[in-house]
Amino acid sequence: MAGPERDRLHAERARGEVALSVSPHGIRRLREGGSLKIRLPTSSSQAILINTAGGIAGGDRYDVALETEPASRLTVTSQAAERVYRSLGPAARFTGRHRVHANSSLFWLPQETILFDGAALHRSIHVDLDETCRFLGLEATILGRRESGETVRSVEFREDWSIRRDGKLAHAERFRITGEPRRSAAALGGSGAFATLILMSAEAEGMLPNVLPLLNETSGVSAWNGKLVARLAATDGFQLRKLLLRLLPILVPPADLPRLWLL
Repeated sequence: MAGPERDRLHAERARGEVALSVSPHGIRRLREGGSLKIRLPTSSSQAILINTAGGIAGGDRYDVALETEPASRLTVTSQAAERVYRSLGPAARFTGRHRVHANSSLFWLPQETILFDGAALHRSIHVDLDETCRFLGLEATILGRRESGETVRSVEFREDWSIRRDGKLAHAERFRITGEPRRSAAALGGSGAFATLILMSAEAEGMLPNVLPLLNETSGVSAWNGKLVARLAATDGFQLRKLLLRLLPILVPPADLPRLWLL
């Protein structure tokens, strides 16, 4: 792509930013910018992210920063499944940077991300936790919409997690797909949808007997050192959502379970 055309593409890309801090009494700070908005219903600890750009394309940039002050709680989900369209140049980037203080809870539960053929997305989640808090993070990804006959032949997707507890690295991982998604038994197999679910809390290991019986044959879960990590895979987005709707009520208190997930 020529220089002027590349520069024009960058200039036309969407930008979005949300920074939200909550206390036990409600919103402490809120900043919004660009096409990313957040709405909190009155007297609720649940927040809804809204992307007014109507989807994500190559070169878009989104940043979300969440903070729960001591003894507070916050659940964040998205208005709908996010769509990532074919990129004509650089990858889109989504970065989450979250801070969870002592005796507080943060549930990061956006709805699914749909990658269309040719999409390019780099997603990174960074979390700093205190020892006596609870964090549940979810990222669910769908490779096209099989029910609409869509096939993903090539995609650039990268997902990075970095979680620190009391300043020490407690969990880190990187996942990457470049080109055609591999269908071998050691990779995605026949799965067209997958998710990572991470629970960090004192009771995480005790949740393993409740989670394990709910998984399908292509998913797995482990729990150790105060964390539970589930790797979920399903044939399509519909089957993945059914699996998540079995798991979320086990891991999320009823008052914190996003209503949009239940519609």
